[in-house]
This record gives sequence, structure tokens and C-alpha cells, in this order.
Amino acid sequence: MQATTLRSLLLCCVVVSPVISAATVEQALSESEKLSQTAQSSQKRIERLDDASQAMLEEYSTTLAKAKALEGYNEQVSELIAAQHQELVSYQEQIDALQDSEAAVMPHMRRMVEVLAEFIAADVPFLPQERSDRLATLQELMPRADVSMAEKYRRILEAYQIESDYGYTLEAWRGELGEGDSQRSVEFLRVGRAMLYYQTPNGHESGYWNAQTQAWQTLDNNVRRPLQKAIAIARQQKTADWLELPIKTLALEQQP
Repeated sequence: MQATTLRSLLLCCVVVSPVISAATVEQALSESEKLSQTAQSSQKRIERLDDASQAMLEEYSTTLAKAKALEGYNEQVSELIAAQHQELVSYQEQIDALQDSEAAVMPHMRRMVEVLAEFIAADVPFLPQERSDRLATLQELMPRADVSMAEKYRRILEAYQIESDYGYTLEAWRGELGEGDSQRSVEFLRVGRAMLYYQTPNGHESGYWNAQTQAWQTLDNNVRRPLQKAIAIARQQKTADWLELPIKTLALEQQP
């Protein structure tokens, strides 16, 4: 629009002042168009620069917001790390206390296993293999570092509980009696942990474990049927009933 106005003015000048030549007017018009184009290019560059500045400002604002968010996150992480460090310190203190407790408790646990071994050795010799294996397992368990103190203690109490339960049960099983040529298969009967009997399968020989002499002792034939009945009850082949076994008489014989 500026070029058109300028052109109109120049034409008026040509009409008013015939002294100005046509070439001069044409040159002025050309220069005017160049100036107009230059102005338009400059305006476009200004607009582009303005758009770039706006984009940079928005990017700066976004970056600043992210920086503030990261700053807050770093503060939270720092607080979390501090809390975790405090927990680690607490755990270490607990571990140290546990190690001190373990150092104090372990000798007592070892002594419990030793007492159990002494008790089994002095007890009526029933289920020798089963009880020996249980004791050996405990003895192997005690020095292991991969087993917790709580698990060791639980296993010891379990073994003690099993030994205690033997005192309240009636049990019969087939086993071997004697050694070498005198070894024979018999039926064993355990009455609690007070008495341990045996009887040959044909019932011709019966006996009991004499705790005083630490040896097997034969019984009279009059206990044959009571023992057979007791063994059948222990095997749940007969219903529970009164048992007439020579427990009281044998106890009196064992007294010094």
C-alpha cells in the first residue's frame, strides 16, 4: 500500500512538474518497491524472532518448573535416605543384641542336647534307632550357621516333647532281640516309659527290661496271655481294656 501511495504522489509530481523525467520517476518507483520489500522482510524476521523468543520463554518456564520439581524430589529422597540409614542403624543394633543373646543362649541349648543324650542312654531302651537318629540330627544341627537360633531351639523342644509323650502312650512293634546267633525276632511292648516287654511270636518266651541290671529278664508263662492282649490293644487290634501286667511286682524287685 505504501508503494501505491508513493507511486501516486510521483505521478502527481510528473503532472505538476513536467521537468522531472520519466526515467527518474521509474527509478524512484523501483527504489520504493525495494524499500517496501525490505521492510516486509524485516517485519517477518521480527515476527520470527518474536515467535522464537516466546518459544524460548515457554521452554525456560517449563525448565524452571521441572527444576523446582526436581529440587522437591531431591529433598524427599534425601529424607528417605536419612530414614533408611536410621533403620539400618536400628537393624544393626538389633543384630548386635541378637548376637549377644545367641552367645548367651547357645551354651544352654547345647547343654539341653547333652542332657537329652544322657537321658536316652539311661532310659528304657525302646525305639533305639529312631531316638538315636533324632538325637544325632540335633547334634549336627547345633554348629550350623545357616540355621537360625529360633529353629534350633524349636527342634530341641520338639525332641523333648516327643520324649515326654512316650510316658503317656502304649506302643507295640516288631524288632530284633539279642546279637549274633542268639538274635531273634520278637514283639516289643512299651507301657509308657515305665516298662518294656518282649514276647516271641509263638508266645513261648516273654520277658522285660530290668532297669536295675540293665539287661533283659525272662518272665513266667503266666504273663503270656496278658502280654498278647496288651500287644493286640497297642496295635489297635482289640478295644482298650484293663491290662494285668507284672509292673508293680517288677518295680518292687528293682528296689535295692
